[in-house]
Amino acid sequence: MLVFGDSLSFHGPDGPHPANDARLWPNLAAAAVDGQTELFAGFGWTARDAYWSLVGDPRVWTHMPDIDALVLAVGGMDTLPSPLPTYLRQGIRYLRPDWLRRYVRRAYLAVQPWASRATGGWPVALPAELTVRYLDDIVVAVRALRPDVPVVVMLPSVHRAPAYGYMHGGRSRTLALMRDWADRNNVVPFDVAGVIGEHVLRGHGNPDGIHWGWDGHRMVATALAAHLAPLLAGRPDN
Repeated sequence: MLVFGDSLSFHGPDGPHPANDARLWPNLAAAAVDGQTELFAGFGWTARDAYWSLVGDPRVWTHMPDIDALVLAVGGMDTLPSPLPTYLRQGIRYLRPDWLRRYVRRAYLAVQPWASRATGGWPVALPAELTVRYLDDIVVAVRALRPDVPVVVMLPSVHRAPAYGYMHGGRSRTLALMRDWADRNNVVPFDVAGVIGEHVLRGHGNPDGIHWGWDGHRMVATALAAHLAPLLAGRPDN
């Protein structure tokens, strides 16, 4: 199972974990269908970052001949408020000297919740139309090499994050466009919010209000495995 993900794929109730941690949902889901996971993910990854990984990371290419399923667990971070344009926000890491970078980062993090509320959650990290475009680019590229591989896309989750002023105005449009794209392109949509929503919104996950507890990882893995099992039935070694 080849998974492109954001931090929800490797972040637990107490912070980030190595990609091979058996408690993470990608590994739990793969184990449930007698497989294993190859995870490519990063903090805040959007669909655009996943596409860049596909075309730019030669480690991805080595797995193409052997994958039995592709899981696109990106798109959710695209919907989060980003008061600064993404290129400026991500550019903070490149500021020098170190004291200036730390000062600017602290200032931005302090302003972000207020600015997210003031703008109603806009702009978002990646507009919905671009999310769908990059997801489609990924699927077209993979199917050019492996037209037989089933694809599952994880629809945007929910959050209760004070860091974003509890705003999530961009989710509904991205959700609608992703569903429509999946329906038109033989991609299986996975409504993760329907599985994990109560876990997150009732505060059972990470204190940051975004990431999941281990119970949440197990719930998501079980639901994803139920999506994968019929797609993999009848394939070699299944």
